Amino acid sequence: MDRRTLLELGASLAAMATSTFAVAQPLPPAAAPNPPAAKPPLFPDDVQFWYETQRAFGAAEYGGSLFGEVLTTAGRIKAGDYDSWYNEWNAIADRLAKEAADQLARGHRVSARDNFLRASNYYWLSEFFLHGDAKDPRIARAYKLSVDSYKQSAALYDQPIRPVEIPYENTTLPGYLHLVDDTGRPRPTLIMHTGFDGSAEEMHTFGARAGVERGYNVLTFDGPGQYGPLHREGLVFRPDWEKVVTPVVDFALKQPAVDPKKIALMGLSMGGVLAPRAAAFEKRLAALIANDGVYDYADAHRAAAAVPPEKHAEFDEALRAKDAPELDLKLEAAMKASPTARWAINHGMFATGAKSPRAYFAKTLEFNVKDGVAEKISCPTLVMEAENDLFFKGQPQLLFDHLTCRKTIMRFTNAESAGAHCQVGASRLAFARMFDWLDETLA
Repeated sequence: MDRRTLLELGASLAAMATSTFAVAQPLPPAAAPNPPAAKPPLFPDDVQFWYETQRAFGAAEYGGSLFGEVLTTAGRIKAGDYDSWYNEWNAIADRLAKEAADQLARGHRVSARDNFLRASNYYWLSEFFLHGDAKDPRIARAYKLSVDSYKQSAALYDQPIRPVEIPYENTTLPGYLHLVDDTGRPRPTLIMHTGFDGSAEEMHTFGARAGVERGYNVLTFDGPGQYGPLHREGLVFRPDWEKVVTPVVDFALKQPAVDPKKIALMGLSMGGVLAPRAAAFEKRLAALIANDGVYDYADAHRAAAAVPPEKHAEFDEALRAKDAPELDLKLEAAMKASPTARWAINHGMFATGAKSPRAYFAKTLEFNVKDGVAEKISCPTLVMEAENDLFFKGQPQLLFDHLTCRKTIMRFTNAESAGAHCQVGASRLAFARMFDWLDETLA
């Protein structure tokens, strides 16, 4: 969930602060977020649609979109209209996939590769806002076509990107092995996963190809709660993420091209708390990257609900209560009042298996590295922080402060156009610095 989502969610929830749970004195109203200096050029009054459009623009840095395609597609979308969003992104994805299939049939491999890659990203974008109804057939269609298109693109690279199924409990986790070459030479390897709402396919443009360019093998995967396992089997997020990462490390160590002494892990967005949690217990990692760093995921939700620190315990108790009808009504009202809040909570319920908005908020309480967990991380750790990421405001520094390992904090600013959540739109800048750190750390 990006920082703009939580800001708007906060504005919707602020009015309910005094009646959310029993307190002796009414809570102070939440401070309204500072408005941006200028409204964005697209979707000026819909922060969520604009952020996801920025995300689409940013994918162009590694071939996942074209500036002109994003611009014209976004121009046809009606702000706040989920059906319009789906229809337009799905339409361009269908067109590109058809064109790619025709190009491949005529032997134009590079053209087909590029079109399949963009089609995959646009299919993924198309179903982004539909999760309020998990049975909507458009979700399954878009998921299948996104993955199919990506696999067709992956097979057409000079060094093919290999789809993998990683053994996990009684099933498998989908992922991709991006190898530098086919020599089998052991190389440093970066394991990467996304967070709240991304995919292993999207990680192609969020670091995987940047790694290959620098001589790293990269293993991307989706864990429970993320794109593949969630859509395929309904597997939902779990807080003990080491139970997810350890089987992935086991799998990586069986690959001949992986240097067992140089395996690093990166978690993106919500992955900024999941990956540190895993690294606290998985000791075979040589380095950890939290982009952006998160110490307590629930803090963002408490802030959105305008709960001051001294009232956190009471708020958490209300979330966990068997019955809290007044809080339930307030959350439902917030969803009706704000399309952004509606998406954030609907997707949260979809990805965690929560049966109600309050149950989703309660689930977030489990995702943290508190109570000495962060202090258990022993490998060198990079914490990334975006200046304008108000959702995780203060969280990277908090995580950094609790680390007792060799550690670095890396800040990205608005002045260098890298201040957005996870440096969206400035990937080449961010990944250059990130991989430079990893080069020096693993050396």
